[in-house]
Amino acid sequence: MKIILGSQSPRRKELMAGLDIPFRVVNIHADESYPLDLRGGDIPQYIAQLKAQAYPEPLAADEVLITADTIVWLDGQVLGKPKDEADACRMLRQLSGKTHQVFTGVCVKTVAGIVECFVEKTDVTFRELTDEEIETYVNKYHPLDKAGAYGVQEWIGYVAVTHLNGSYFNVMGFPIDKIYQVLKKYDF
Repeated sequence: MKIILGSQSPRRKELMAGLDIPFRVVNIHADESYPLDLRGGDIPQYIAQLKAQAYPEPLAADEVLITADTIVWLDGQVLGKPKDEADACRMLRQLSGKTHQVFTGVCVKTVAGIVECFVEKTDVTFRELTDEEIETYVNKYHPLDKAGAYGVQEWIGYVAVTHLNGSYFNVMGFPIDKIYQVLKKYDF
C-alpha cells in the first residue's frame, strides 16, 4: 500500500518517518469548524473526518490516506492554536499547575471510504509556571502552530510536565503507536 499523510505538521511527518514505511505528504484544505455541541475527543475526530473527506483526489486501490487533528482540552474548553504571543502566554498561564487532556482524532481512509477513525486521549499535568518561564518559552520557541501553545518535545515539556498518563506521541499530535497497529491490522 502507498500511504498518504494528509498533514503539513512537521511533528506528524517526523513520527510517521520513524515507522520506516514509505509515505508521501499532502496538504489538505478543510473547514475545521465543528458543531458547538461536540465535547472533548469528539472534536478532533470530527475534524480528522472532515480532512479525510476533503482530500481532493480519488484514492487508488493501493493508497491509504491518514488524517489527524489534535486539541488541548482544559476545564471543558478547547485551547487551539494561539493567535499571537500574548494568546500563547494566556494559554500557558491557564495550563500552569493543572491537568489537561490532549485529544487526537485520526482517520484512515481507502478507496472504499473511511476504514477506521479513533481518538486517543492523554492526561498531562503541568507544574506551576512563572511568568518569566512562560514568556521565555513563547519568545524563544514561538509555539503559535501548536494546540495549547506548547510542544511537549520542547523545553517547556522538559521543565513543566510533571505527569503524563497515556501516549507521549499523542501529546506531540500523532499517536503513532496506535496508527501502526491500525495499519498492521488492515495489512497496509
